[in-house]
Amino acid sequence: MTEFHVVPGPVVADVLARSHQQVMSAVADAYLAHENGEATIAPSAFLRFPDRPNARVIALSAHLKEGNARRVGMKWISSFPDNVARGEHRASAVIVLNDHETGRPVACLEGARISAARTGAAAAVAARLVLGDRLTGGTVGFVGSGPIAASVLDHVLRTPVPVTEVVCHDLDAASSAAFARHAARAAGVPARAVAKAEALAADLVVLATSALAPHIGTETVLRPGQVVLNISLRDLAPELLLDAHNVVDDVDHCLRADTSPHLAEQLSGSRAFVSATIGQLLAGRPAPDHTRPVVVSPFGLGVLDVAVAGHVLDEAIASGGAVPIPDFLGDVRREHG
Repeated sequence: MTEFHVVPGPVVADVLARSHQQVMSAVADAYLAHENGEATIAPSAFLRFPDRPNARVIALSAHLKEGNARRVGMKWISSFPDNVARGEHRASAVIVLNDHETGRPVACLEGARISAARTGAAAAVAARLVLGDRLTGGTVGFVGSGPIAASVLDHVLRTPVPVTEVVCHDLDAASSAAFARHAARAAGVPARAVAKAEALAADLVVLATSALAPHIGTETVLRPGQVVLNISLRDLAPELLLDAHNVVDDVDHCLRADTSPHLAEQLSGSRAFVSATIGQLLAGRPAPDHTRPVVVSPFGLGVLDVAVAGHVLDEAIASGGAVPIPDFLGDVRREHG
C-alpha cells in the first residue's frame, strides 16, 4: 500500500532554499514536456465570491508523463488580497500529488511556497531565453513588491542575466522599502523604491501585482529591446501588447479570464499577436525580435507546480522532513466488504 506523506511549510522552505537551480531545471523540463506532448494540463478552475470580487481560489491540475519524473497532481491556491491589511499573507495553497499508476493520493504539500518558487523560476527561465545573447548589464524594475517579486529576483540572480540596479514600486510604501532592502542584500547592487513610471522604464520589468484590470495604459511607452515579464497578467492595457513581440506559456490557457493577452485578442479579433511559447524557445526556436518590446505572459501551468512539488517531496522524504501517515486512506475494501 502506498504511504501518504505531508510536507509542511518549513520543510518546503528548507528544500527550496537550497534548490534554485534544480527548480529552474524542473520548470524548464516541464515546459519542454508540455511542448512535446508529454504532459497533460486541465483548464484552470476559478472559484469566485460575489461578496468579495477581489478574492478567488484556483485549481490547476496536471499530469507529467516524462521519464522517471512521472507525476499527477493539483494545486489549490487562494488569493485573498484583503488579508494583507490584516497582516496575513495574500496567498495560501496546498498541492496534492497522486501515484501515476494507481491514482491514489501520495502526498499533500504546503503549496504557496512551491507556487512562488515555480513562478520565480519560470520568470528567470523566460528572461534568459528572451534575452538570448543580449546579456548586457541593466536595471531590473519591479511593479509589485511581494513574495512573488522576491522569488523572481532570487531566481534571476542565479542565471547569467546581469543585474546592475534594482528599482521597485508598490502601492504599499513599506512593502517597496522592504523589497529594496532585500534586493540590495541579495543582488549586492543599488536598490531603491521609486515611482511606478521609473520602474516601468527599466531594462527588464517584472509585473507582480494583484491587479484585476489594466492600470498601465497607453501613456506608458515600452521601447524596443525592453523585456517585460508580465507575471500578474492583468496590468497592461491590451494596446501595449499589440505593439510588442509576445511570448506566452500556453496560448489557450493564457488567453482567457480577462488577462491582458485575452483583452488583446478581443481587441484585435485574432491571436496573431502571439509570436511564440516558452516551450518553443526552449526547443530552439530563434530568440524574439528585439526591434520591438518583448512581453512574456506566463499564465502559470499546473505542470510546473506538479514538477516542482515532486522535487520537493523527493527531497523531503530523503531528508526525513516529510511526515508519513501510513494508514491515511485506510482499507476501503475491508470497510465495505
